[in-house]
Amino acid sequence: MNLPPKVTPRAFAHLAEIGAGEQGQALRVAVEGGGCSGFQYDIRLDAPAEDDLILEGDGQRVVVDSVSLPFLAGATIDFAEELIGARFVIDNPNASSSCGCGTSFSI
Repeated sequence: MNLPPKVTPRAFAHLAEIGAGEQGQALRVAVEGGGCSGFQYDIRLDAPAEDDLILEGDGQRVVVDSVSLPFLAGATIDFAEELIGARFVIDNPNASSSCGCGTSFSI
């Protein structure tokens, strides 16, 4: 059985800071074909869909569609503030390699 992705308290806290839940939106994390390594993450605010997995915390929601779910099994969704900027990041145990930008990976 594949473990669902998990979301760190820091990621939920950042969603609360930007008021995503108040706008009826959630952080959508999806996997699409493309990018320099074969797959890429699509991370954006969006309304939840009927077949999404909904992860909740701190009054906020992160959603993953059913097609992306196997690619994100056991992954950790976090928020990082670094010298190059602040962004949501994904630690994905299914990725065999990733590119320097952090949004593209291969399996």
